[in-house]
Amino acid sequence: MAAAVQAVEAAEAGKVDPMKQFTIEPLLGSDWQLSDGINIAFTNSALWMAITAVLVWVFVAGGMKRQLVPGRWQMAVESMTGFIDDLLEANVGKAGRKYVPYIFTLFMFILFGNLLGLVPVGLIPGIHAFTFTSHFTATGVLAIMSFSIVLIVGFWKHGFHFFSLFWPSNTPAFLALPISLIEFVSFMVRPFSLALRLFVAMMAGHVLLKVLASFVIAGGGAGPALGAAIGIPSFVLMVAISALEILVAGIQAYVFALLTSLYINDAENLH
Repeated sequence: MAAAVQAVEAAEAGKVDPMKQFTIEPLLGSDWQLSDGINIAFTNSALWMAITAVLVWVFVAGGMKRQLVPGRWQMAVESMTGFIDDLLEANVGKAGRKYVPYIFTLFMFILFGNLLGLVPVGLIPGIHAFTFTSHFTATGVLAIMSFSIVLIVGFWKHGFHFFSLFWPSNTPAFLALPISLIEFVSFMVRPFSLALRLFVAMMAGHVLLKVLASFVIAGGGAGPALGAAIGIPSFVLMVAISALEILVAGIQAYVFALLTSLYINDAENLH
């Protein structure tokens, strides 16, 4: 009983709030007001987005030397570009080649953003990593950008015939209308589901890591025996989940790019 009380007291002393890591905080003052309710303060989220954008630019710039014998960096960039090109050709066809710059940038931006949130910079005092893809506002903007391209391309290329996407062919008349309504609702939900999938996946993993970190901290102050029983398994599980999170970071970036290419296919190749 005493050991349990010690564990609770240690947990309270070293309490870790798993949701605090998602708090958006201004870095250069919070009084950047345009008007009532509109604040454009530069935040930690904006900082890590900027860092991610710079890293993507550096990655691409370093691979554009066009050497006769490509180095590792150039090969990495060319491999990623080829990967996205193959993805679009498989899902859109030859018409998908013109979307390679956008899908490549989207994929690398999400991938780098996901991975940066896992870098243990918190070991340096005063520095805390921020995963902006764990915020629905950030993933929502990316989803809206992709959905906007689908709408613009669809209406630009097909005009009002684009609405035939929701009207199933060779369907009995009494089923055509309800199916069309279902197809329309499904189409309009696409940006929401696209953003929600990435946001939930990244947020859940980071919350779990913080919860396990609180177990490690609590175990460290609960005495040798109880600390070993709680802290060591929690730490081992943290390492395993961190490795899994690296895999999830890549998978989620790929899924976002894949679904975007599939949606673009609906606009390019109207059936």
